[in-house]
Amino acid sequence: MMYLLLIVGFVLLIKGADFFVDGASSVAGILKVPSVIVGLTIVSIGTSCPEAAVSITAGLSGSADISLGNVIGSNLFNLLMVIGICAAIKAVPSPKDILRRDMLWNIAVSVLMLVFMIGLKVSRLEGIILLLGIASYIFVLVRSALKSGAEDEGLKILSIPLSIIYIIGGIAAIIFGGDLVVDNASKIAEAFGMSKTLVGLTIVAIGTSLPELVTSIVAARKGNSGIAIGNAVGSSIFNILFILGIASTLAPITVDKDLIIDAAILIAVSVITFIFAKTKEETNRAEGIIMVLIYCAYTAYIIARCYA
Repeated sequence: MMYLLLIVGFVLLIKGADFFVDGASSVAGILKVPSVIVGLTIVSIGTSCPEAAVSITAGLSGSADISLGNVIGSNLFNLLMVIGICAAIKAVPSPKDILRRDMLWNIAVSVLMLVFMIGLKVSRLEGIILLLGIASYIFVLVRSALKSGAEDEGLKILSIPLSIIYIIGGIAAIIFGGDLVVDNASKIAEAFGMSKTLVGLTIVAIGTSLPELVTSIVAARKGNSGIAIGNAVGSSIFNILFILGIASTLAPITVDKDLIIDAAILIAVSVITFIFAKTKEETNRAEGIIMVLIYCAYTAYIIARCYA
């Protein structure tokens, strides 16, 4: 039963995020907010809602291992599997903005997270610093988009009552889905003698990263490399600054020593992703396969570590 409830939780998280984004985007459209700004703020935050719901719920319920493990595991999955699978299907060109801005931001915030973790606790003050970081990142994105004169493609407009229903219903589904995922992931960990850290790094991280994987694969197949690679890198930045920032601001997060190793691996992976993307300004199929293999090797490592 706990497996079924875990799946139901993931479905609620993903669909809840979709409804929230549609409703919030519609309200923004009614208020005449440019669609490019909506895409860089509401949509970006909305796609990170599954991770946010799980991490915040886990942190408040005393399962900090799942909370922090989810952030690190999701980022490793995004960088290695999402970009790796897309590149294995078709070489992914690297847009200059993502190379010069987003990938460097991703490396920097990954290092910052590791620095905060060294004291074996991410405090409220450090959480606030991370939230200031996401505000700065969004400001940089919006300013860049407005300067480049990005085309306004328009927004899907719903009626005001329906928009409100979408927003409230989406938030409710996200909250309820987050509870189901955390509760049942914890039960699965106990049943198999797995650590909550391992569950957060694998089952929960992969489940909450499925929207990014599907979105990027579809974009890559259509030749839209900007969305394919930008979605994965942008989500990783949001996971650290926005999700970890909110979770640690609400309740300080105690850090498992093993997660410091995983955070260091994340920094190495972020650098590798940047090098692959910068070489000939694309991530080719061979590099994509290497990235997938690295993720498989990492998964084998953390499972072996758990049962050692």
